[in-house]
Amino acid sequence: MTPTTPRPDSAHPALPAIEQAVRAHTGNAFRIVDTQAVDGGSIHTALRVTDPSGSAYFVKVGDADCAAMFDAEADGLAAIAASASFRTPAVIACGTDGAHAFLVLEYLDLRPLQATEDGERFADALIRLHRDRGDTFGWPRDNFIGRSAQQNTPHANWAHFFVEHRLRPQFVLARAKGFGSELHREGERLFARIPALFLDYRPQESLLHGDLWHGNAAVLTDGTPVVFDPAVHRGDRESDLAMSELFGGFPASFYVEYRRAWPLHEDYEQRKLVYSLYHVLNHLNLFGKGYLREAMRLATRLNHALAQRRD
Repeated sequence: MTPTTPRPDSAHPALPAIEQAVRAHTGNAFRIVDTQAVDGGSIHTALRVTDPSGSAYFVKVGDADCAAMFDAEADGLAAIAASASFRTPAVIACGTDGAHAFLVLEYLDLRPLQATEDGERFADALIRLHRDRGDTFGWPRDNFIGRSAQQNTPHANWAHFFVEHRLRPQFVLARAKGFGSELHREGERLFARIPALFLDYRPQESLLHGDLWHGNAAVLTDGTPVVFDPAVHRGDRESDLAMSELFGGFPASFYVEYRRAWPLHEDYEQRKLVYSLYHVLNHLNLFGKGYLREAMRLATRLNHALAQRRD
């Protein structure tokens, strides 16, 4: 779900199943009378569907193999909603008609974060999310980061979790896709060095959004902070902040307010590179070699810095 821009009307063969699923949830004779394609990501079709009364829903529709992805998204939205931090679109239905999978969400009128107040409110909401703590790192189920599978096997040690369930799978996939043995060698050197970043820093098991770039963040017309498209797990809060910086788009007031209310550890700038590397590797594996140079730059820079740190 993103701040949406209607495009010409678009029919979809899954609409009858979507109508039936909404009826089952609402208990009324819901009937789709208008369908508009809207902006909502590159993985699936995004639609705004409307009934005769004008009630609207945001619908994601994909091939049948998207069912697990949509189910995991619904789980993540429910977890964030339960934290009493951000507003999230309510999950109306999640299902399949056999050939297609779909996720029906509450339709929200959204706008991007722009004003100083937007950034401050968003920071306060993110802190509330990060204050929601668990007992271990990870999550009770695996989920997805974009189309990529994301392993969430719980573990007591964050450095171990991040190496084994975040970085290593991405490096292995990159090698399988033919993105060079040199990158793989940098990864192998890096795995043993990452624990050095956590010798003087013990992250909390914070509830994380997991894919916190500006395209997954917005506000309602009254300024209420909203997030969607999560890749939730419990981990180091710094990783959400690192992702928010990677592609820009958040107001400066967001960072000022977050650091004022909950200061970051002095070594954040170095750990930020590790967290950024995970997302750059994922983009490499999803979108191709245009991200190879940046992945190599980050891995090489980290190996150099961590080797000096040990000397």
